[in-house]
Amino acid sequence: MIIILNKSEINEVVDRLDQMYPNLDKSFLDFTTPFELLIATILSAQCTDVRVNKVTSNMFKFANTPEDFSNMDIKEIESYIKTCGLYKNKAKNIKNASIMLIREFDGIVPDNMKDLTKLPGVGRKTANVVMSNAFGIDAIAVDTHVQRVSNRIGLAASKDVLNTEKDLRKNLPKEKWSKLHHQIIAHGRKICKARNPLCEECDLKDLCEDYKERR
Repeated sequence: MIIILNKSEINEVVDRLDQMYPNLDKSFLDFTTPFELLIATILSAQCTDVRVNKVTSNMFKFANTPEDFSNMDIKEIESYIKTCGLYKNKAKNIKNASIMLIREFDGIVPDNMKDLTKLPGVGRKTANVVMSNAFGIDAIAVDTHVQRVSNRIGLAASKDVLNTEKDLRKNLPKEKWSKLHHQIIAHGRKICKARNPLCEECDLKDLCEDYKERR
C-alpha cells in the first residue's frame, strides 16, 4: 500500500531535491518558441530528450512554424523524425496539430489546458510541459519518471498519471511545481531508476516510503 508522507516530510523532500538539483529551472528539451516546444514534446513520447534535441536541431532549421508543417508532405515530416520512434503517428499529429493551430488559433499556441488538449497528439503531460516551460504557468507534468518516483517516495499515492498529478498539485507548493517536475525527472534518471534503483546512494532514502517498506 502506498502511503503519502506528512506535510513536514514532504517539505523536507522538496528542500533536499532543491539541494541535490539546484539549477533545473528549464526544460530538458531545446526550443526558442512555444510552437517548437510543442513539437519537441510531442516527439518526446517514448523517446529520450537527447534524441529529440538532435532531431529538432536539424528539423527546426527548415521548418519551425505551424505554416511550415501544415504545408509539408507527411513523408517529409517522417523523414526528419524517423529516429524518434512511433514516427508515423507523430508525423500525423504534428501536421494535424499545425493545421488546427492555423484554423482555430490563428497560428498561436494556446496557453491553457482546455485548448492545448484539443490539438492532436497533445495530452495533459504535453500541455503541462508547454504551459510551464513556454508560458511560465505553474504546472506539473507527470511522465514515467515523475509517476514512478513520486509514488515510491510518498509524494503521491496513485497508479495512474491523472491522480498522481492531482496528488502532486495538492501536496507540493504551487510556486515550485515546474522546477520540481524537472528535479523529480532528474532524480528518476540518475538514482531512482525503474529497474535497480540506487537506493543506497539516495539522499532521500530515510524519507522514502518504498525504501522503508522494502527494508
